[in-house]
Amino acid sequence: MAQSDYLFTSESVSEGHPDKVCDKISDSIVDAFLAADPYARVACETLATTNFVVLAGEVRGPDSLTHDVFKDIARQAIKDIGYEQHGFHWKDAEIVSHLHSQSVDIAVGVDAAGNKDEGAGDQGIMFGYACTETEELMPAPIAYSHAILKSIADQRHGGDTRFGPDSKSQVTLRYVDGKPVGATSVVVSTQHGEAVSQEEIRELVRPHVLKILPEGWMCPEEEFYVNPTGRFVIGGPDGDCGLTGRKIIVDTYGGAAPHGGGAFSGKDPTKVDRSAAYASRYLAKNVVAAGLADKCVIQVSYAIGVSKPLSVYVNTMDTGQVDEARLAKVLQELMDLSPRGIREHLNLSRPIYARTAAYGHFGRKPEADGGFSWERTDLVDGLKTAFGA
Repeated sequence: MAQSDYLFTSESVSEGHPDKVCDKISDSIVDAFLAADPYARVACETLATTNFVVLAGEVRGPDSLTHDVFKDIARQAIKDIGYEQHGFHWKDAEIVSHLHSQSVDIAVGVDAAGNKDEGAGDQGIMFGYACTETEELMPAPIAYSHAILKSIADQRHGGDTRFGPDSKSQVTLRYVDGKPVGATSVVVSTQHGEAVSQEEIRELVRPHVLKILPEGWMCPEEEFYVNPTGRFVIGGPDGDCGLTGRKIIVDTYGGAAPHGGGAFSGKDPTKVDRSAAYASRYLAKNVVAAGLADKCVIQVSYAIGVSKPLSVYVNTMDTGQVDEARLAKVLQELMDLSPRGIREHLNLSRPIYARTAAYGHFGRKPEADGGFSWERTDLVDGLKTAFGA
């Protein structure tokens, strides 16, 4: 029997966290390629340390996208985040590009040709999840962790220089009868200006936490930790080396659901690590939005070069109103889960990825230009019809 009374914790990191700096750069490279050619191929990895950035990976696209262009894109991404400090500055950081042409062996397996449909860019398993804990149908701990940092970042981008770009949050919620009822602890570590005291930064952070948590959910004062190690002036890649794809739980469900292990950032939508994870979230969210379950986990699996998924698994975690095997079949009737089918259904071959690099890929609002299209709930009517709901 599932435990119904428990504590659960999730963390988030801001756009200025070293790993998120790298995710933003890698996804900005993806956007540049897709803006120039929707059929471009990109697998871009970024490393960042003290005033030094390395780009590496495989690409296929227009010749106009050169190493100089890649470096300019990286520099602009760093500027947009807000790094203008001695140890990491958008203007004078050294940037090295080792991006090169995609392997022809991979291209043969992935590209459509003759009667062969577009194949998956790699083997693997991908998961999607949704639940009724928040309006966005996301687990509450990760949703609140993201929102606290986004609120602080908005104040910083508005001109408050007391905050620096690098920050982390962690929210622990108490669950009673399987539902969140309040916070037992909140941790926020945020980079700050040299002249800002520990007491001042604590009071600067407090209103952001109070704004995000539901009324009456604030943790006890002794469990409210702000910069618990003390001083946090040196941050970002100057304080800790960053790499693309190292925050996969932050990017998804905060540990509340399984993860297939593949990162998203730096990959074009033919890579099922990204697109199939988006499709799985889309399907799970529509199941929950249709009232067919309070929780839904979906797993899909692929083989490199093969277009059809090898398996589709649905688990409504004892909250479902319909048969799970039939639900899995209906979902595949409503959406083609081949790499091409996912890409076309969600219209993924567009420059919409840099914005996903921080504050979560899921639980965001669908945007007018197609960003976060996997957060739509346009399958609800089809699901209700199929099950007579």
